[in-house]
Amino acid sequence: MSLLAITGGTGFVGRTLIELAVRQGHEVRALTRRPQPDMARVTWVSGALDTPIALTSLIRGADAVIHVAGVVNAPDRAGFAEGNIAGTEAVVDAAKGTGVRRFIHVSSLTAREPGLSDYGWSKAGAEHVVEASGLDWTIVRPTAIYGPGDMEMRDMFRIAKFGLALLPPPGRMSVIEVSDLARLLLALAVRDPGQVILEADDGAEGGWTHGAFARAIGAAVGRRVLPLPLPKAVLTVAAKGDRLVRGAKAKLTADRVGYLSHPDWTVDPARRPDSDLWRPEVPTPQGLATTAAWYRANGLL
Repeated sequence: MSLLAITGGTGFVGRTLIELAVRQGHEVRALTRRPQPDMARVTWVSGALDTPIALTSLIRGADAVIHVAGVVNAPDRAGFAEGNIAGTEAVVDAAKGTGVRRFIHVSSLTAREPGLSDYGWSKAGAEHVVEASGLDWTIVRPTAIYGPGDMEMRDMFRIAKFGLALLPPPGRMSVIEVSDLARLLLALAVRDPGQVILEADDGAEGGWTHGAFARAIGAAVGRRVLPLPLPKAVLTVAAKGDRLVRGAKAKLTADRVGYLSHPDWTVDPARRPDSDLWRPEVPTPQGLATTAAWYRANGLL
């Protein structure tokens, strides 16, 4: 099996990725800012994306780098640039400096529309860094990621308990369960499809309308929900309110309103991974039910 160097290993996607990598028999090195519990086959490397010595220790001798770490919320464009563009540059430099060629980069579907948000702009910038690296890279653009451990969609589940779904303007979206995404990243670590950008989802043709996905969340929590699409102007006001109430922990930000209001966040079928490499295994209704059960079990619903 392989030795994998993973950034973002303490986050939602990264934790699932590490657990699955270990179950598959891989050895893992993972970057962390804080002490972590011991795990079999996992070596924690103390440091961050702005710590070159730590990145060198993380990557040297690895068979592949899986760069998951990134910033999803920042106060301004500079914050996104530092976390996503400069952070990716640092990991790429460490890979090149240690002679590690295989590089899997976790981007975002928002990179397709960099003019809509600072987040999407920064993810597009990070992709440009990877594409120009000269490494044996593959870029994965996940759609909306959900699953046990996720805190970004929790508010949708909590509101659904009251029979409501507050939504962006009408549109379509694709989604992927976190363990399905982790399986794809691990498949790419051992099989190189070439320098390509992949867009991964649950396999639903045409994705989900916002209303259909909201109703699926309602079913997961045992409630029939009323989808309420909100105009972009209303979402902008709501984002200001969320900022006042939750400060830096706000989930709805002005930047997110920019991309949430876009009408089409479905994958490009031509960019789906080949079925002989990977295919989704978790049906979305089942995955949402499992996610709701996890929220309940942890007192989060």
